Amino acid sequence: MRTAKKLGIETVAVYSDADRKAMFVRMADKAYHIGPSASLQSYLNMEKILAVCQDAKVDAVHPGYGFLSENSKFMDLLDHNKIIFVGPKKHALEAMGDKINSKKIAKDAKVNTVPGFVGEVEATPEMIIKACKEVGYPVMIKASAGGGGKGMRIAWSDEEAVTGYRLSKAEAKSSFNDDRILIEKYIEEPRHIEFQILGDSQGNVVYLPERECSIQRRNQKVIEEAPSPFLDPETRRNMGEQAAMLAKAVQYQSSGTVEFLVDKHKKFYFLEMNTRLQVEHPITEAITGVDIVEEMIRVAEGKPLSFRQQDVKINGWAMESRVYAEDPYRGFLPSIGHLLKYQEPTAANIRVDTGVREGDEISMWYDPMISKMCCWAPTRPEVIELSKTALDTYVIRGLGHNAPFCRDVMKRQSFIEGKYSTKFIPIEYPKGFVPMPFSPKEKLELAAISSLMKEISRLNNITPQRTEFLGPYIVKIQGEYFAVYSENKKLMAVQVDLEGNPLAQAEEFTDLQVQWDGAAALITSKVGGKTVFSQFIEHTNTGYSMVHSAIPLKVNIYTPKEFEFVKHMPHTEEGVASGDVIAPMPGAVVAVSVKVGDQVNVGQELGILEAMKMRNVIKAEKTGKVKKVAVTVGQNVAIDDVLFEIS
Repeated sequence: MRTAKKLGIETVAVYSDADRKAMFVRMADKAYHIGPSASLQSYLNMEKILAVCQDAKVDAVHPGYGFLSENSKFMDLLDHNKIIFVGPKKHALEAMGDKINSKKIAKDAKVNTVPGFVGEVEATPEMIIKACKEVGYPVMIKASAGGGGKGMRIAWSDEEAVTGYRLSKAEAKSSFNDDRILIEKYIEEPRHIEFQILGDSQGNVVYLPERECSIQRRNQKVIEEAPSPFLDPETRRNMGEQAAMLAKAVQYQSSGTVEFLVDKHKKFYFLEMNTRLQVEHPITEAITGVDIVEEMIRVAEGKPLSFRQQDVKINGWAMESRVYAEDPYRGFLPSIGHLLKYQEPTAANIRVDTGVREGDEISMWYDPMISKMCCWAPTRPEVIELSKTALDTYVIRGLGHNAPFCRDVMKRQSFIEGKYSTKFIPIEYPKGFVPMPFSPKEKLELAAISSLMKEISRLNNITPQRTEFLGPYIVKIQGEYFAVYSENKKLMAVQVDLEGNPLAQAEEFTDLQVQWDGAAALITSKVGGKTVFSQFIEHTNTGYSMVHSAIPLKVNIYTPKEFEFVKHMPHTEEGVASGDVIAPMPGAVVAVSVKVGDQVNVGQELGILEAMKMRNVIKAEKTGKVKKVAVTVGQNVAIDDVLFEIS
């Protein structure tokens, strides 16, 4: 809608029950309700959407990122009713929107392709295994009509192939109403690099500089940057020219994306073509100055592209963090709920594309994305630092989100050096997401900052920019203790043991300032000549619940007398019974695979949960007998609800 408003185009939106209060509904000039939350009954219902088009007398439909954006039947329906589809023509959409057909066309066009089984695989265990063995494990099983990482599985064995095929087929049917599956060779540790292409009805095709999309979970992108830190000018040109060749082979008009896998030797292979607008298009816009959506509308009107290949230059560096309502501490599983507090970063050169506002609900029905947070800077090191600041000042409360993960990625040496692949997450987080620990200096800074926060709270919002310090305090951070005190009118901090004895040399803070009013979500500190952002969540009996470097934590602050008692108190922790199998995410139970009395082994399927079009197999974590089945098919469950009991 941003570009439509800029061009003076009146906008009409359609919405389901789940999106009744959505931000896009309020932004549109007109909005029409088209059905229940389930996408098959609303956003995938072509007749209902056509009825809205006719009632509102619309001239064109921009299909967005998903749902019917790559559906030729929908295009036919619009064309028959003389409504313009803002996207490629039908022949190109059918040729390239289908992964099986696009691979055949790419081979004919002399574009480098990934080895694989060309054609749809018969859905029997025997044929699935046969096709996988012909390609050679590991294989990638994916939906032919898919996108956004849905309907994709990697299989390393016959068993994984059969299970992965079944789950991918079900996800493909649910997400795209098309359950055809293809199988191709999985290239280990590749980089995922894609090129934006634009074509018009006059036969002009251009490619824009690449986006690096290698940081993914569940085959779905999380962090992208443009350009790639891996490509040299020659490889960039070769890949871009092949992308343009492929587009010309199908007389492509509108915006599209040609995706490649690139190995460590910079050999590249065509992966697929997305015949729609990509979620990450803003970072390409940031480094080129091209408004991709505006070009799509121009082309749909029959106008030529407003620029030529020789006009395309790279200006600076851009980075996008996809901020999702998902919990990285639980394997990036979806998290639903209301945004009790929502505050976007506001520094210069930060663009946040979102569809939510404070108070809105992230439901279980659709993609869990909260926003696309994009940053631009003249150089890559600068854009990394700006991204850190943006994530540090992005306030999201009420549900789990992946800002801690995105922030942690920015600290990893492999990312800083640009030496990473699609295996980044399993390599950097082999046991699941565990953020990098604070350095000793960061802990001392946090202890000093939180102590001054305590002073602000005690002195009724009087800022601590003064010589007097009312401490000392003992600050507990992640199980360690730090003494913060004044010595010769200088603020000092040092790690101590349980008896209060120093364990290292004290750090002196000569210029520490903390700006906070005792209740605001953001805390701005000046320390060591740099600005440090923290977030306040709530007051506790002994300190604060807060966020620092995007890591949620509790900071306990004690006076010396309080510390004498506290240090001897036992630590207790609640947990669930060892035999309970709990829901790792909120969702709907779509399958129950066992019954009471069944004997199960470790790793055996117990049931399947679905949320946001993603299916998650619930497996037994111990060998034993099923004592209780606490759910039924169709039941909605909350996170941590008990699903099964194994004795």
